[in-house]
Amino acid sequence: MLYIILKYLIGPLFWLFCRPIIYGRQNLRISGKAILICNHQSMLDPIILAFITPRPIHFMAKKELFDGLLGKLFLKALYVFPVNRKNVDLQSLKSALSVLEKNKIFGIFPEGKRSITPNLDEFEKGAAFLAIRSGAPVVPIYMQPPVGKIRPIMMVGKPIDINAIVANSNKVAMVDVVADELADAIDALKTELGEIYWKF
Repeated sequence: MLYIILKYLIGPLFWLFCRPIIYGRQNLRISGKAILICNHQSMLDPIILAFITPRPIHFMAKKELFDGLLGKLFLKALYVFPVNRKNVDLQSLKSALSVLEKNKIFGIFPEGKRSITPNLDEFEKGAAFLAIRSGAPVVPIYMQPPVGKIRPIMMVGKPIDINAIVANSNKVAMVDVVADELADAIDALKTELGEIYWKF
């Protein structure tokens, strides 16, 4: 409920003052379960994604943010659940799969942490694993954070059918193959966005 309240109270101000430029916005109008993946360069990235996506997004965040009771209650009200970034966290993966099983949207930054350069960091395997296990389509997004400008700029790609990739992949290397495909998809969006709007 808090998620919806904040989105509709603050959302209009976000669109009025930030005026984001979104290419491929129609690809965010997806029904059923879906995984949104995006590059990660700013702490504002999940907030921006929440405002531009028509449906609520469930995220995971480092467990340290849940240490205090108020922080824990606030984040849970925003559809955020904890993840231990230092080890493989099976509980967080189960929580993400549960979100997808309920035909909801799960958002994840496959780089695992904010990148300090414009280049994509190596993708972790979590997003690929979830896509394979859930069969959910993956919507890739490249976001160029505002640098000296107010307006964030992003390119949203068409949903990727992971099942088609899995069907033609060796089972042993399946997660790596899917992770590479997802990284290539976001990198291609970065290139496309650069060609039509921004000179990186």
